[in-house]
Amino acid sequence: MLYIYDQLLMFVNMQLFTSTSRIVITCHKWLAPALKQEVISLGYEIEDIGQTSVTLLGTIKDCIRLNLNLRCGSQVMYSIKKFTCNSPDDLYNALLPIEWDKIMAPDGYFSVTSNVSHSSISNNLFANLRVKDAIVDYMRNKTNQRPSTGSELKGIVVNLFWKYDEAEVFIDTSGETLTKHGYRKLPGKAPMLEALAAATILSTKWNKESPFINPMCGSGTLAIEAALIASNRTSGLLRDSYAFMHLQGYQQEWYTTERAKLDKEIKKTLPFKIIATDISSQAIGIAKTNANAAGVGHLIEFGICDFEKTTIPEGENGVVMLNPEYGERLGVEAELEAVYARIGDFFKNKCREYTGYIFTGNLALAKKIRLKTSRKIEFFNATIDCRLLEYELYEGTKRVVKEDSI
Repeated sequence: MLYIYDQLLMFVNMQLFTSTSRIVITCHKWLAPALKQEVISLGYEIEDIGQTSVTLLGTIKDCIRLNLNLRCGSQVMYSIKKFTCNSPDDLYNALLPIEWDKIMAPDGYFSVTSNVSHSSISNNLFANLRVKDAIVDYMRNKTNQRPSTGSELKGIVVNLFWKYDEAEVFIDTSGETLTKHGYRKLPGKAPMLEALAAATILSTKWNKESPFINPMCGSGTLAIEAALIASNRTSGLLRDSYAFMHLQGYQQEWYTTERAKLDKEIKKTLPFKIIATDISSQAIGIAKTNANAAGVGHLIEFGICDFEKTTIPEGENGVVMLNPEYGERLGVEAELEAVYARIGDFFKNKCREYTGYIFTGNLALAKKIRLKTSRKIEFFNATIDCRLLEYELYEGTKRVVKEDSI
């Protein structure tokens, strides 16, 4: 009888992996357009797009693929129940009937995360506790065992989204956030989030077949993400632990097969240059360490120099991308005005036939570049409202005298 029960349980668990439901991929603010393009490029149809999410239909097997492929997402969430909820008791009663033993092992480990906006909840931790209570009570009643629970995302992760009277419970198949790509061994000064760096690059006109030049590279995040993108190395290959691996019925071969497909797509060399420079030898040392950890150190040409001395390959139609300091103190901002003006000269005099990009959180400073922007794309870097400014640096690019043209 035990063998028959185990076989039946495996069949039910297989259904968990093959049943279609809503998949919500979360992301940081304004990364959704780039994330949407990533999802479409994988062959999926988008159901909805929000400011911080992209929604599609799929299975948990699809979630495995998405986790391994996405560069701009945060969490890949698989919906298991949507319901009306007006109190903590409603929440508990809605979750208690879910067959949690078909999702997690009775003696396993799980954690709960949440995003709650309801008048009955003053602290998200209380909502998390009610979710935990429902799961533990179900498991104790059904199996005479209870799973362990805590705040570490090291096992099954259950996510609650509850806004006004609508609630939805998900299996977070990612666990630890996807926004950190796992290669940053040394952070450097004010590093850009990896997912944000990838999104900004994917938002440019770079064709991945021409040079990518990154002066002022700092800890190297932009250059490293460019090398990962150009060589078809997905950030998912840089980690080996995901929350979906702890689900009941999970089979390792699904994961290893998907990884093997991605490994075959990797380009060992590139027919063009990716160049990263910085005036700080310490920054270049950090950038090299991070690039080697990402497996792309051999694809990036590093140099120590002022940004204006950066080598720009002639006769190419590549991209030059800088992420200069924003200047948060008045004195520092005044000093940076001259730097931004020099960036404009650098673009005009050395980067003809390239497309230039500046990522900045200070539009007042950006005006000092005094070149006409062809596009302005909004992003957020933590809490700072930023713009990715695009400049078409064709032959004979003229200065724009008016500083209010940004």
